[in-house]
Amino acid sequence: MSVPSQLFDCRDAFARSLEEAAAADPRIVAVVNDSLGSSKMGGFRKLYPQRLVNVGIAEQNMVGVGCGLANGGMIPFVCGAACFLTGRAMEQVKVDLAYSKSNVKLCGMSGGLAYGPLGPTHHSIEDLAWTRVLPHLTVIVPADPYETEQAFRAALALDGPVYLRLSRMGVPNVHGEDHRFQLGRATKLREGRDVTLIANGTMVCRALEAAQQLELEGVQARVLNMATLRPLDTGAIAAAAEETGCIVTAEEHSIHGGLGGAVAEAVTATTPVPVRMVGVPDAFAPTGSVGFLFEHFGLTAAGIHDAALEAMRRKSRKC
Repeated sequence: MSVPSQLFDCRDAFARSLEEAAAADPRIVAVVNDSLGSSKMGGFRKLYPQRLVNVGIAEQNMVGVGCGLANGGMIPFVCGAACFLTGRAMEQVKVDLAYSKSNVKLCGMSGGLAYGPLGPTHHSIEDLAWTRVLPHLTVIVPADPYETEQAFRAALALDGPVYLRLSRMGVPNVHGEDHRFQLGRATKLREGRDVTLIANGTMVCRALEAAQQLELEGVQARVLNMATLRPLDTGAIAAAAEETGCIVTAEEHSIHGGLGGAVAEAVTATTPVPVRMVGVPDAFAPTGSVGFLFEHFGLTAAGIHDAALEAMRRKSRKC
């Protein structure tokens, strides 16, 4: 599968989906924290001014308001920068949302390193670790606009709390229009029996690019898009471990507690094989452009390629 060159903002797909859904269901409301622009809520405000609540820079209140609206029978989409939505309001996310099983959809905008020039306070490289650990909370990291639209619909249909993480970085469409997103199911984008590359979000297109480079070197790399981080597709992971013998995870997140940690937990419980994690190591990410940060941490096709070769060497030593 080739990687298209045209890039799209998944927030646009989300905003369009929200506006269309709100036209059909008057229960849908949006709650923001002075983040109309970054959450792409300008169109929603024009269409449904009475169904948008702007709490200002008060993330704890924002989550609490969302849970109150859900208790009143509404379906709130609580939108804000992922770093603040999770970092500042984690107690409310835990108690008011997950513990209470509130039908609230948290939409973490600009996750990962997307706010690169604003530095460590705005990097959101811990949010998946924080949210993945909470019972009842579904966690989704879509890879492209097609998947974002379908993930939105799946979140809307689910009667319960969801954390939907969206990037502000442009990504190509890695799925065709016939793609059907399913909660808790990985999508196999490329077959292979030498190594498996498991990625989500912005790293899926990079994993596909790495697989293309590996193919030129005679290596057949399987590529799995693990868009749902919770519930996790442990069956696809076990099959990958059994059939390819080694795994590389790639995520725009810390290597601790996110996709890499989840996959390693699943592998340990089923078929232990070498797992190499590509992500942000045990460090606060520095200030810099997004491009610089991705290169700095090896969140690139080349970085995934090298990790795959290393994982295969470890597999050979194990054998």
